[in-house]
Amino acid sequence: MKDFRPRLKGNKLKAFLNVTKRETRVLVIGDLHEPFCLDKYLNFCKDIYSKYNCNKVIFIGDVIDNHYSSYHETNADGLGGGDELDIAIDRIARWYKVFPKADVIIGNHDRIIARKAQTGGIPSKWIRDYSDVLNTPNWNFIERLVVDNVQYLHGEGGTARTKAKGDMMSTVQGHLHTQCYSEWCVGAKFKVFATQVGCGIDHEKYAFAYAKAGKKPAIGCAVVFGGHTVVNELMDL
Repeated sequence: MKDFRPRLKGNKLKAFLNVTKRETRVLVIGDLHEPFCLDKYLNFCKDIYSKYNCNKVIFIGDVIDNHYSSYHETNADGLGGGDELDIAIDRIARWYKVFPKADVIIGNHDRIIARKAQTGGIPSKWIRDYSDVLNTPNWNFIERLVVDNVQYLHGEGGTARTKAKGDMMSTVQGHLHTQCYSEWCVGAKFKVFATQVGCGIDHEKYAFAYAKAGKKPAIGCAVVFGGHTVVNELMDL
């Protein structure tokens, strides 16, 4: 079969070639904090995946909130631990159905239960894997991931721009719900980008009462092309 050659010219042809050439096109999905994620965020990410012909998916961390077990003050009228976890698992199943193969960066909310076990002196052998608990056997949970010389991490240590400059390495992070941007840091012998992905949280939910008086979250995701180009996408609300 001969190669398909579309009848396109100029920028349209360039755009077609960019989204079909053989390189990694990573959809980076922001913090979900299930079961407190916006219902429309899944379809938004699905549309962005198709728009840019992505072939790899990375969740940037905090796929689950674990509000009931937070180290901070919790809502006394909120869901109990068992109910919150069951609902979160059901909602994460929607994401797993759409993106059955993905890398998942472990965020600070994801690891709350493991931290509580450590605080209680419980050996790690007693703790089940994230994928076992969440029924996501083909998701790879990892603290940090490097793809095409771009590092992906949750971002508890500061902003993406600080990390990119400090490591002199292109960096993609989540964690900071109100930030969604990409910028380049250029030195005498290096050029790297720093990206904050945004998130998918429903800030009206009680789990985010702590931020009610602050900025609204930036609902968005990002796409990284071959480690050389990055695009932020914000969802219309």
